[in-house]
Amino acid sequence: MKIGIVAGEASGDILGAQLIKALKVEYPDLEFVGIAGPRMQSEGATSWYSMEKLAVRGYVEVLRRYRELVGIRNGLRERLLKERPALFIGIDAPDFNLGLERALKVAGIPTVHYVSPSIWAWRGERIKKIRGSIDQMLTIFPFEPAIYEREGIAAAYVGHPTADAIPQTPQRDNAREQLRLGATDLIVALLPGSRQTELDYHAELFIDTARELLEHYPSARFVVPLATRETREQFDTARYRLNAQDLPIQILFGHANLALAAADVALVASGTATLEAAMLRCPHVIAYRMSPTTYRIMKRKAYLPYVGLPNILAGEWLVPELLQDDATPENLAHALGNWLKHRDAATRLRERFGEIHASLAVDNAARVRDALRPLLQRA
Repeated sequence: MKIGIVAGEASGDILGAQLIKALKVEYPDLEFVGIAGPRMQSEGATSWYSMEKLAVRGYVEVLRRYRELVGIRNGLRERLLKERPALFIGIDAPDFNLGLERALKVAGIPTVHYVSPSIWAWRGERIKKIRGSIDQMLTIFPFEPAIYEREGIAAAYVGHPTADAIPQTPQRDNAREQLRLGATDLIVALLPGSRQTELDYHAELFIDTARELLEHYPSARFVVPLATRETREQFDTARYRLNAQDLPIQILFGHANLALAAADVALVASGTATLEAAMLRCPHVIAYRMSPTTYRIMKRKAYLPYVGLPNILAGEWLVPELLQDDATPENLAHALGNWLKHRDAATRLRERFGEIHASLAVDNAARVRDALRPLLQRA
């Protein structure tokens, strides 16, 4: 049985790989085709286009690559309509996937969207488009199904697979051993994003922040997990451009969870990585920059005062958010230093992170199978 699937970035690739693995427990002969990252491909998925092409965030950034993205979606749609998979699963990337899902649904192919768009935070009007595009929504946060059920859209809360995979007890010493870091070293994790467009705005900012923090904490060492070869090369280029080769920075190919588990504190670009930092009990600061036009549009559309997932799930400010013009090396270094100076506050934060983690660890694999079984059985 053939399943169409599309993931648009590194976090979606992780979710997709875990979904494929979960379904193959019950349906070992499933064949997954579409757009997949390296993790999904390692689980047997076939990728017809590079996932990196889809890893774009922001209105202005999308417009710059609009023709290319539309061409990929049109080509993907035609091939899926020709091969007619038994089911299509779009993982996150709503601006790309919802239009594709709508075309497939109209043609009679059942469609599932995995990870609800943040309609509770901004762009709530998208629920009308969602209704016409999907047969089932799989949500990773417990409060989301009620939003869809009120609109007559089938939705199931499946939890977050990373919450199941991460031990409830912090594994700091083990993570440091795997990364060959000293048990008493001061470690700062830098996560500038998984998309090349994010590194356009964050690579130099995060490097300058490391340099600023070293002024106050000269023994600090930095670990930088990067998801793809392209983003790794991009970060290296920024280091050379800033003449920062002498900074104590260790670049990792992947291993974001190990970096966060090992770190005393982290600087994280807003997104899924902020939730992973929380589940790994790592005090952190959220930073994000984008084009000024995109920022103005998004700020006008926002419903909540915060953008970081830990803050959204807690319903209060747990971690600092420094966005756009506020995201300067000086401000970021100062905010990171606050967690290092105020150990009691960092300890309380880790306790709150533990509560968030527990609420999301609900056996994602079993819930995904339960949610998709009726669609697969009908197929």
